[in-house]
Amino acid sequence: MKTPFRPGALPGDPTSVSGLWFIFSREKVLVQMIDRDSLAVSARSPESLGLPAAFTRYLGRHGTIDCFVAELAEPADGCEAPPGMQFRSLRSLFGATDEDIFSLAGRALQIIHWHREHHFCGRCGTAMVDRSAELARECPNCSLISHPRLSPAVIMAVVREDKILLAHSPRFPEDMYSTLAGFVEPGETLEEAVGREVWEETGIDVDNIRYVASQPWPFPHSLMIGFSARYAGGEIRIDDKEIDAAGWFGVHELPLLPSKVSIARLLIDNFITTQTGKKA
Repeated sequence: MKTPFRPGALPGDPTSVSGLWFIFSREKVLVQMIDRDSLAVSARSPESLGLPAAFTRYLGRHGTIDCFVAELAEPADGCEAPPGMQFRSLRSLFGATDEDIFSLAGRALQIIHWHREHHFCGRCGTAMVDRSAELARECPNCSLISHPRLSPAVIMAVVREDKILLAHSPRFPEDMYSTLAGFVEPGETLEEAVGREVWEETGIDVDNIRYVASQPWPFPHSLMIGFSARYAGGEIRIDDKEIDAAGWFGVHELPLLPSKVSIARLLIDNFITTQTGKKA
């Protein structure tokens, strides 16, 4: 059973320095190797580890454990990890920690990005201050309130009979293809965003759009909202901006796929399961 996480603005014990500490330096999180395949985040505060923190914030409680985020003050040559510990990329935690911890690490990094980018008020330029009772920053001059930024994006598995529409982006490894995706624009529904993105990138029309699942994606602050959709017409034409190749793929002709850390892979695996009757 998944351990519940309860966001909060104040720790149960304000003097506590133990718990779960998501300590970041240059986008990498401090971890300890448990064994060859397992990692654990720090149970001690930066101060108790002798590390200078530029920013700390309480996240909430994971079960009965207080959780904190910290970003280290960076010397010119970077921060050195304490003995027995190392700084690792957020993606490297997937599969090496519990899913709950991986998700919390993503939450922590998103909060760091937000805090770093909102030092000053966007309306009057005054230095912002943290609000004590919620995860927000406030301008003491004009009272503008800033909450952590989320950028909703739709991602969709488009199916035509027994084939799925996959595309290659110039950002991908040479042979890797994935599902189509794009950010939601002001004034449109999620379903409208699905239809627009598919048509803009490939010239394909879709219908029967159905919600599947969602995933926080902290690179840097997206919320991926997954859908399935049915081919309704059109022939593939490439926009040459977001993608450089696209095609219809059957189960037995799939190219290199995204890792299982992404919701794109979940959508593709769902397609495989539907076609074969076997869990991908």
